[in-house]
Amino acid sequence: MNSLETAHAIVNILDDKQAEDILLLDISELSPFADYFVIASANSERQSQALMASLQDELRDQKVKPLYREGERSSGWQLLDYGDVIVHIFSEEQRAFYRLEELWSQARVVVRVQ
Repeated sequence: MNSLETAHAIVNILDDKQAEDILLLDISELSPFADYFVIASANSERQSQALMASLQDELRDQKVKPLYREGERSSGWQLLDYGDVIVHIFSEEQRAFYRLEELWSQARVVVRVQ
């Protein structure tokens, strides 16, 4: 699976699990460390944990494993690093605070699911 296919699989999993405001950004022209960011919001710590578990389980079934995982659900920001695709799961408050969409405003929006 190439990085774009992985990114789309992540978006689909997050959408199926009812994550909110899912955004897939192409950062390949702006960043040497990844090609895509997937940013999504969770309504609760429990949903955040469920999203992370679903991503890891479903992608593992497709032989895709994260290189790194960071953050606790109580922090309001969890990250999964799949190499060329980095997934950010935020609480509403932390997403508004860190404003990654603004920081990466020059990135091309590939998919937005609201």
